[in-house]
Amino acid sequence: MNRRGSKNQQLGFTLVELLVALGIFLLITGAAFTLLSSSQQRYQTESQVLSSFQEARLGLDQMVRDINDAGYPPPSYLASGNGGNLSNYLASVPFAWSAGAGYFVNPCQIGTGGGGTCTTATAGDFAPGDFDIIIETEPNPLDPSCAPACQVQWIRYQLVGTTLMRGMVPKVAGNDPDTAFAGANAPGPFVQNVVNNSPNLKIGQLKLSAAYPTVFPGGAPVPIFQYVCETPSVPQNPPQLCSAPATGPDNSPA
Repeated sequence: MNRRGSKNQQLGFTLVELLVALGIFLLITGAAFTLLSSSQQRYQTESQVLSSFQEARLGLDQMVRDINDAGYPPPSYLASGNGGNLSNYLASVPFAWSAGAGYFVNPCQIGTGGGGTCTTATAGDFAPGDFDIIIETEPNPLDPSCAPACQVQWIRYQLVGTTLMRGMVPKVAGNDPDTAFAGANAPGPFVQNVVNNSPNLKIGQLKLSAAYPTVFPGGAPVPIFQYVCETPSVPQNPPQLCSAPATGPDNSPA
């Protein structure tokens, strides 16, 4: 047997071939992990966006219910208080404002566009206004523990940064609806990631202003609450939005 010839016939990979194969393997593996990482980030971002939209939808449903109930029960509603002030069981107005601005006898002017005379505890803010509103209503008139005379509540929605806050306190006749939301009664987080007040807001890897450019026309915040001014002497069809304090007495919550 020729052992020398047998050794010459044994084939294998050279060092160069191994290095080339290793390089190709690393390139393929790196591309696969990059794709996997990108897919995971996209999945997490889309999950966060979906969660934010679902949270916003639930929040909007609650806001619609509260606003639809604003002013209930009206002063003309015949009800009797449970041994207390009857005013606490009737809604004097649909939307409340600071007693310092005349609540509820003297109507204040809605602060659309940053103006108005409905002062609030937040510096530079107004309620009713673009980003702050106090609703006066009984949200659960069929509550068996108090029906048919349930105490009216003050419900406040207020945008702070990118978080919409919500709070609810019992109406107390003679008290200030604005300052009632202080201390332990301060509104708490209700809807987060409110995009219309922050054009640079990102959810995960998604910059919302780039993905939804129509949400930020001109790069300015879009009001959450808008008000329609109705002038009985000059019917408006369709009704016009209240755009400035100069709108006049029709631009008021009373």
